[in-house]
Amino acid sequence: MGFRCGIVGLPNVGKSTLFNALTETQAAQAANYPFCTIEPNVGQVGVPDPRLDQLAAIASSQKIIPTQLGFVDIAGLVRGASKGEGLGNQFLGNIREVDAIVHVLRCFENVDIQHVDNKIDPISDAETVETELMLSDLESLEKRVPAAQKKATQGDKEARITAAVLGQALDLLREGKPARLTKPKDEEEARVFKQAQLLTAKPVLYVCNVEEEAAATGNAFSERVFAKAKAEGAQAVIVSAAIESELVGMDPEERMVFLEELGLHETGLARIIRSGYELLHLLTFFTVGPKEARAWTVHKGDKAPDAAGEIHSDMQRGFIRAETIAFDDYVALKGENGAKDAGKLRQEGKEYVVQDGDVLHFKFNV
Repeated sequence: MGFRCGIVGLPNVGKSTLFNALTETQAAQAANYPFCTIEPNVGQVGVPDPRLDQLAAIASSQKIIPTQLGFVDIAGLVRGASKGEGLGNQFLGNIREVDAIVHVLRCFENVDIQHVDNKIDPISDAETVETELMLSDLESLEKRVPAAQKKATQGDKEARITAAVLGQALDLLREGKPARLTKPKDEEEARVFKQAQLLTAKPVLYVCNVEEEAAATGNAFSERVFAKAKAEGAQAVIVSAAIESELVGMDPEERMVFLEELGLHETGLARIIRSGYELLHLLTFFTVGPKEARAWTVHKGDKAPDAAGEIHSDMQRGFIRAETIAFDDYVALKGENGAKDAGKLRQEGKEYVVQDGDVLHFKFNV
């Protein structure tokens, strides 16, 4: 399973610079003027996971294939986007297609880089974007909810579910709160809520783009963003897009030396991915053999047949069982044979809930 994160923010906050660095491309033109990014740029990034290298070394795998994370660099937003100002309609449409929002906030001073509001205030910037998303959702639900309520009075079961869960979302939006605070009471309401594709229902990761000197510790601007994220139950990370740009092209050893000199232990990409996984409730399982060691992504709570389906639909359809080894056992016992001899290779059925780090081999018949 790949998942796509839309990188959003006001113009000139460092979105395209961050996108270029994260995807190690120059696909997005980074320039010091608004609307530099017009069409959304899309980049696929291999998710770094040191466990995959360990497994490949033990199995002498010829290829190592990480799971993929998609980043979409979306055009900068301005006030009035919900009414079509700037590139508003396109911006909102692009957000609707992603799984999560990576909200880049400018947390650095630089007189050479223009700010659309001529001030540095990441909280105000965040509220500008959030307001436009809420206004768009509000306009949508103020049409849909009354229509559903009318049908519900006529005995329409689906309309009754829609009126209940989207009515709750509408009340939140009228209070100035995002729709993601809606609490569906059952699976039917959860399904309807998901199908509504509300912009403010998407999980948000705030990325504090700081100057190089603040990359390890943050600054006063990022402290305010972290406080906001904590109050919302959201995620936040500190990244210096300038540093990430410098890392592009370095070999792994050079990167680590450079990062250590700055007081860092990992790249901004790694921090964003880890936070993104937590945000979307994802986990990784592995398939390992002499030809390849490969990482795959599923949602927490997914069962063994769901994981099999990530590899091929036939595996899910004809699922029989999953031979399962925990990552720590695979490493400690030097591979599949050692795990089998020690009784650590388990035969799991259709109800088995996949755990992070599981090494799986599926038996199926179609």
